[in-house]
Amino acid sequence: MSSDPNCVFCKIIEGKIPSRKVYEDEDLFGFHDIAPWAPVHFMLVPKKHIASMAQLTPEDSALMGKIMTLAPKLALEQGCRPYPEGGFRVVVNTGAEGGQEVHHLHVHVMGGPRPWLRG
Repeated sequence: MSSDPNCVFCKIIEGKIPSRKVYEDEDLFGFHDIAPWAPVHFMLVPKKHIASMAQLTPEDSALMGKIMTLAPKLALEQGCRPYPEGGFRVVVNTGAEGGQEVHHLHVHVMGGPRPWLRG
């Protein structure tokens, strides 16, 4: 599995930087955002270093499918109310103009009662 020694998310995945873990398996790592925009706000990141959504290839299809099907389960576990009254938001910032701050693909999952501070 590739990693970038200068990437903050790679360091979190490797346990070099502490995090509040939500989920981990052989492909993915999930952790709470350190500056949450909503009552529930965590991120799912691939363990493989992929700089952004723009760098995904067809070989990453199963990985992205896994993230998108895992998000609803973890959102409920982390305190989001069920659909349709409750719900959550999934956001993937890509590149500078897309608001990406850390260049390791990450999927934000945000939910809880509105209004949220941002997002």
